[in-house]
Amino acid sequence: MPNPWTGVGNPYTRVEVLDRLHATLDRGEPIIAAGAGTGISAKFLEKGGVDLIIIYNSGRFRMSGHGSTAGLMAYCDANAVAMEIGEFEVLPVVEEAPVICGVHATDPRRRMWHWLLKVKDMGFSGVNNFPTHSIIDGQFRQVLEETGMSFQKEVDTVALARKMDLFTIVYVGQPDEARAMAEAGADVVIAHVGTTIGGAIGVQDAACTIEEAAQRTQAIASAAMKVRSDVICLSHGGPISTPADAAYINEHTDVVGFVGASSLERMAFEESLTDLTRQFKQIPVERKN
Repeated sequence: MPNPWTGVGNPYTRVEVLDRLHATLDRGEPIIAAGAGTGISAKFLEKGGVDLIIIYNSGRFRMSGHGSTAGLMAYCDANAVAMEIGEFEVLPVVEEAPVICGVHATDPRRRMWHWLLKVKDMGFSGVNNFPTHSIIDGQFRQVLEETGMSFQKEVDTVALARKMDLFTIVYVGQPDEARAMAEAGADVVIAHVGTTIGGAIGVQDAACTIEEAAQRTQAIASAAMKVRSDVICLSHGGPISTPADAAYINEHTDVVGFVGASSLERMAFEESLTDLTRQFKQIPVERKN
């Protein structure tokens, strides 16, 4: 349903986003969500038929030629960057696809209810928990948990967003995190199995094989769906970097689609620009004396 004030799709209510996703599944199509770090990425992801566009602060680093993990570092205000990309680049050019805002829920300087009001007022149709502490482990994760910057803050933000009629699509790395997010009311749970492999600035070795990724993905999906049968589950990351990889995961798990950031946005630019430049370099030239 187009927004009567703007003539374009965004913003949508939570129910309207879910209706669109279920319509995709009813047509026998997978749900595909994609990260966009620039307006032109968003424009052509939508043209390709993407179901959701998610804005992360990592998209700015990714499209500046740096690894996506930079979005987890103290290089910028993650919330401000996501809002800026949305306001000035993505929301002005996207016509129909719901646009989701990455929210750094553990930022101690933000009152989350206040920030979510701003996100909603900007015209986003939902939120995603990025940067997320779910992909941090070991001693550093323990320190975060014990010093007031825990994953539970992300869960609480999702519960708050649900009360505010914002669609929620969340990253989790473990079954217990999936259960917590489902209990908080998350609409879509993304099984994050590691940093995406491949390309010029991706990791070179996945933390798991595609078979292991399927097992981890299924464990996460099962945990979420045991809490609520209406939760939609998607896959992301690690060795799942091509359409064939995503198809394998769909076939061997209960997930019904894929979320791509590096695998859709960054790698598309790397491959197409490299190939096109090489083609231009092969055009004939006749030197005239």
